[in-house]
Amino acid sequence: MVVTFKTIKKARFPVYKIYSSNWQKSDGLLFIDDRIVDDKNMEGTSLGIRRAQTPFTDLYPLHHQIDTLYGILKQASRTFIDSNGIPFIYEKTLFCKLAYYRIKEVEQKESASLLWCSGLKSPFTIPRPPEPGMAWAGVLHYHGLPWMLYEYSEEKQKTTRKKV
Repeated sequence: MVVTFKTIKKARFPVYKIYSSNWQKSDGLLFIDDRIVDDKNMEGTSLGIRRAQTPFTDLYPLHHQIDTLYGILKQASRTFIDSNGIPFIYEKTLFCKLAYYRIKEVEQKESASLLWCSGLKSPFTIPRPPEPGMAWAGVLHYHGLPWMLYEYSEEKQKTTRKKV
């Protein structure tokens, strides 16, 4: 299955990076490179629950958990498996403008922070404040509107394009 930023809603997060698109299904088992990654014969509503219950011990390793679309965009890998146990290939299909804005304020909340940027009306919710010294925020624009925080920078970078 091929997924793009428009169809990523079909994937259930978290997703996990896999290093091969060589997957096959047989008798309720999902194999990647001849190693079991999911056992749909087990009860459970997620990949992790079924993996914990399976009697098989030589499972395909899932080391890199990704919780957001941003995490997928930053990966060099294009192949992933979602929490429903559905493998997919993420295909970048659209160029978006990447513009940099001075970080005006980081407002600490209980479980996250709000990042306010000069020139933008709404803040970005971030899991933790940026590293000290990061004064600029790179923001992706979709249809000309600020869409997603992409990266931080110590100095202002040139406006460019990124494929998402």
